Amino acid sequence: MTDKHIIHITASVTDALAKLNALSGGVMTLVVEDGRGRVAGTVTDGDIRRALIAGRSLDDDVTAVMNRSFRSLRPGATPQEIALIRAAGIKLLPEVDNDGRLTGLFDFTACTNRLPVSALLMAGGKGERLRPLTLHTPKPLLPVGGRPIIDHNIERLARAGITDITVSVRYMADQIKGHFAKPCHGINVKTIQESEPLGTIGAASLMKRNPDGCTLVMNSDLLTDLPLEEFYFRHTAEEADVTIAAIPYTVSVPYAVLDIADDSGRVAGMAEKPVYSYFANAGIYLFANRVLDTLARGEHKDAPDLIAEVIDNGGKVVYHPINGTWIDIGTPADYRHACEMMNFHRLAAL
Repeated sequence: MTDKHIIHITASVTDALAKLNALSGGVMTLVVEDGRGRVAGTVTDGDIRRALIAGRSLDDDVTAVMNRSFRSLRPGATPQEIALIRAAGIKLLPEVDNDGRLTGLFDFTACTNRLPVSALLMAGGKGERLRPLTLHTPKPLLPVGGRPIIDHNIERLARAGITDITVSVRYMADQIKGHFAKPCHGINVKTIQESEPLGTIGAASLMKRNPDGCTLVMNSDLLTDLPLEEFYFRHTAEEADVTIAAIPYTVSVPYAVLDIADDSGRVAGMAEKPVYSYFANAGIYLFANRVLDTLARGEHKDAPDLIAEVIDNGGKVVYHPINGTWIDIGTPADYRHACEMMNFHRLAAL
């Protein structure tokens, strides 16, 4: 925790202005702390401006201008509560313990929430369709917008407050392990190695996890602006066993399609060049950990097969549509498209 945002309760308004001026270009909010480590209030330049108009002096103590009705983040705050505070336009939030003592600062410009989710990024594939690009570099480490594909996903997870991140590796595993030997976007990313291919969900059997929580599983070679917060809220509101991120997919038939009435071959009608719309699996899931706990350690399993088992056993599976960007980097053409997209547009914030 940095002290650049913290000011003592005995400081003057002039002192507060000087501290705020030093924050120019960042979040211009101060947290007023008393002599016992407790938060007494917050101060912005707007608070000072309003106080001066009301007749306060620059020589007054900061208590004369501080906001005593400040919002704070207490132990046990839910992601939904954090989202409501962010929606109020607050940029910096003091974190306090149950006695009101300052324990940290939550900067909404750096992190949008604190989702209690583990994440597993699948990065063990050979990327054969991208050869020769992947002959000497694993696909997750191919650069897009000046940095590896997988780093874009780590950044989005970190911005959502997801810090328990694991990457499954196999092909050129040492390169990916070396990449994550140091923190990525402030996260100490863990790696697990598959001794043999375990499918698109089998690596989850090698993870340690909270039995009551949930795990986000996704392919590491995707680029998407799926709002992870909304994805999580959908999963929890539905009390789902599995939530599947889905992309709209349209099929256009260039011919008239016959409506066959029965086995006699009678035609009941024709649809001229119909267009059919579907939702397709985007390769991003939220699994209740109780579902992943059914996997045998080291078992080969694909995600669609596990989801089919959940449905067959009466579990609840829902979907959440992706309304923005989703690029599956599977071919050279996909890779060129992703690079062009990132050159001209940054993916939207969470």
